[in-house]
Amino acid sequence: MITLHHLENSRSQRILWLLEELGVEYEIKRYERDPKTNLAPPSLKAIHPLGKSPVITDNGKTIAESAVIIDYLINTYGKDRFMPEVGSDAYNQLQYWLHYAEGSLMPFLVMALIFQKVKSAPMPFFVRPVAKGIANQVLKSYVDPNVTNHLQFIEDHLSKNTWFAGDELSGADFQMIFPLEAAMSRSEVASKLPHVLAFVEKVHALSAYKAALEKGGPYAYA
Repeated sequence: MITLHHLENSRSQRILWLLEELGVEYEIKRYERDPKTNLAPPSLKAIHPLGKSPVITDNGKTIAESAVIIDYLINTYGKDRFMPEVGSDAYNQLQYWLHYAEGSLMPFLVMALIFQKVKSAPMPFFVRPVAKGIANQVLKSYVDPNVTNHLQFIEDHLSKNTWFAGDELSGADFQMIFPLEAAMSRSEVASKLPHVLAFVEKVHALSAYKAALEKGGPYAYA
């Protein structure tokens, strides 16, 4: 049986949604973040040396990284669902968005989160104005413009496509939902882009996504 090692408020929520869409049997092993650091607990390192989520175990294999897990689950259990024909335009789009989500978009969203935390982090009072000034400048001059540029790129793509790889739900959509959910909470721009907002709302309305939320427990981005 597939086991999903599920960390609260993490990328593993996208894998839960995929498992529900596939209709396969699976079990969830839950992990809670450290309340002080917000990091994954050390117990995840017993599953994978990096101690990150999502991770699945299946038939003696341990598989990490969202894109790899999505590709594995669809190819193993998809029964020709969620995977366009190899070589087609839709397949090329699928491959692009699988890598784009973590390789291009998420680094800027993570930076946005980090610099926002810097501004509110405990520190000596005489250091606080300097730290806040540096964080605000980095956000204003580098992080926010890049986030806006990426979100507008996605908005333009979704204005011409029903799903990320065309007319059919695919692995690209399972991969892209998390960064767009994160963007809704970290960028004022995201909620003002109608096609981005419509995509997130459309996914959240799916019965399989709702079932994944019920099984996964509290999730801050939905």
